[in-house]
Order: sequence, then structure tokens, then C-alpha cells
Amino acid sequence: MWTEPLVSLVDPARACAARGWSGVRLVVALLMLCVLAACASAGRTDLSTNADDSEARKRARVYLELASTYFSDGKNSFALDAVKQSLAADAGLYEAHDLRGLIYMRMNEPTLAEDGFRKALALQPQAAAVRHNYGWFLCQQNRMNEAMAMFFAALANPNYDARAKTSMAQGLCQAKAGQAANAEKSLLTAYQFEPNNPVVSYNLALFLFKQGDYARAQSFIVPVNASPWANAETLWLGIKLARKNGDGAQVTLLGAQLRKRFAPSREVSLLDKEVFDD
Repeated sequence: MWTEPLVSLVDPARACAARGWSGVRLVVALLMLCVLAACASAGRTDLSTNADDSEARKRARVYLELASTYFSDGKNSFALDAVKQSLAADAGLYEAHDLRGLIYMRMNEPTLAEDGFRKALALQPQAAAVRHNYGWFLCQQNRMNEAMAMFFAALANPNYDARAKTSMAQGLCQAKAGQAANAEKSLLTAYQFEPNNPVVSYNLALFLFKQGDYARAQSFIVPVNASPWANAETLWLGIKLARKNGDGAQVTLLGAQLRKRFAPSREVSLLDKEVFDD
């Protein structure tokens, strides 16, 4: 499976975007609220932001950013050191606990990983991104019912802006559990959320390919291979689908692209050996 979806599944730094009213409507609503509740003019005059953080919280965020960078670069030990420093500075930063869970998950330490996710949710129960990450962890542990509960909870958050990612993860887990009908529904939902997302399109096409639905699968992979996001795995899937659909011209075209752009690679080796049932 293309590794990119797993990277995108575990993005601890991604924030949920808030969608509000226009300025005029908001002013009117606040005025009405004051009238109805007889609110006093001496109330709060500003919203809390990172600028209001304590010095300890600010240090924790700096270490968290460093840990996230190391994690993205695959430097797990450095990431773990930095996240420990973040938590030492301020143990109340839920994002640091979440990242700790992801790091231990990658290091194949499930007990420690789960501890990180649980502590993150204890601090911020409404964090949809944490529920997504915890759900993906539970899926890898074959705890499917618990994983589905986490995914559904994340998707139920009205401010969550990564529904395509979570629906895709949900579909991949359902496929892993042999729930083909549910998996297809979830993957199609992910595609409806983000039809131009190449990771979603690739995973949907791969699922349909494994189900033997070759014509539909090809319709989803063709746009990916015509885009700058094509890679060795998407081209290889396109070649296999073109063969199944009897499209020799497409096999030749994609094979030439694969050899030119991604040699040497496992896929080129398989193509040269004509091993199409890998």
C-alpha cells in the first residue's frame, strides 16, 4: 500500500478551522445576547490566544514544534526526546501527549502509545484529530469496534476539517476487517469530501481493484496518473488495471512513464519481469 496515506493520517499539528458568522451578524447577535442576559459591560474583552500562554506553555510549544519536525523526518528518538521536554515544561499540552502516542505507535510500543492518546483525550475530549489518531492506532491493534467508535466521534465534531482523511482511514480499517460494503461506502464518502485528493483516489482505486471492479477502479486512478502527484505505486496500479481492462496502449504509455521517472524501483522490476499479480 502507498505509504503516503499513513503519513497524512497522523498529522498532530493540524488544527480544526472555526467557521463563524459575518462581522455584522456577529455584532447583532452579541448585542441581542447582552439584552437578553443583561450582561455587564465589564465582561471579557478578548479571546484567549497563544500570546496569553504562560512562559512554561510557550516553552512546551517550542519543544512540540521541534518534536513534530523530527517526527515528520522519521527521527523517532529525537522526536521522543523533544516531546518529553515539551511535557516536562507543561504536562497540560494535549497535543504533546497525542504526538507522544504517535511516536510510540511508530516505534511499536502499543502500551505507551495508547497511554499518550488516552492522556490527550483526558485533557481535550473534543479533539477530533486525537480521536482520529487513536482510532488508527486501535485499527492497527485489530480492535475494530473501538476504532470505529473513535472515527465516528471524530466525524461527529462539527468543526473538524479533516473528514476525508478520517473517512478514508475508516474505510481502510473496514476493508482490513473484511467489511467490504462498509469500506466502499466510507472510501466513497472520503472521495466526496475531497475528490481531488490523490491519496483518497489511490486508496479507493486500490480497494476497487482488489474487489475485481476494474472499470470503476481505473476511472479513479487515471486522473491521479495524469497529475503531478503520480508516483511509482499509482502508475503500477494504473498498469495493472489497464491490463485487466484490455487497454494495451495505456499499459505501454504508463510503463514508459514508470521506467523513465521511477527507475530503479520495485515496480519497474516487476514490470520488467511481467509479474502483474504481486
